Amino acid sequence: MTDAAAEPKKRFLVLHDYGMGGAWWWVHATSSREVLETFAEVEVIDSPQAVDQAEGWDLAEVDIDSHAMPGGLDDLRAKRDAQRALPGFGAFADRPVLYLRERWDGGDGVDPATYLMEIGSGGRRLRQVEQADDGTAIKSDPNDWQFNPPVVDLFDPELVEMEISPDEFEGAWLSARRESSW
Repeated sequence: MTDAAAEPKKRFLVLHDYGMGGAWWWVHATSSREVLETFAEVEVIDSPQAVDQAEGWDLAEVDIDSHAMPGGLDDLRAKRDAQRALPGFGAFADRPVLYLRERWDGGDGVDPATYLMEIGSGGRRLRQVEQADDGTAIKSDPNDWQFNPPVVDLFDPELVEMEISPDEFEGAWLSARRESSW
């Protein structure tokens, strides 16, 4: 690892997407990876169009080394600090493709289901299979997700227990039906 003092800091547009909205900040850090290692559940937005658009927004600016963080970002830092000491922290950070199974026990009018996900580099969901408890399975791609956060935090140590094989995912994908569009 290089000496952080030797690398100049740059300004990164950072998003915490919570599904039906998001929180945005400008974070000064040496790299986007440093941002991802420091804050849980964030994405560094590097699309030139998005960055240009955000220039006109009134966003908090923070230095990554500061002890004072804006509301929301302070909680994401605390969460990451707690995760850092756990086994599996960052295990999938550099994985080009990852397959996960996550159980959703329902609530908010949503029936219980198991989600099998194909995750690409940077934590983006590529494909997903929703398996209902009644045995039905629906497959979807990113264009089908209206309200779910599109990015999985690849540094999260809890992901280690959720990993499945590519074969298990592909089998579920092939046997699932396509959901009708919104």
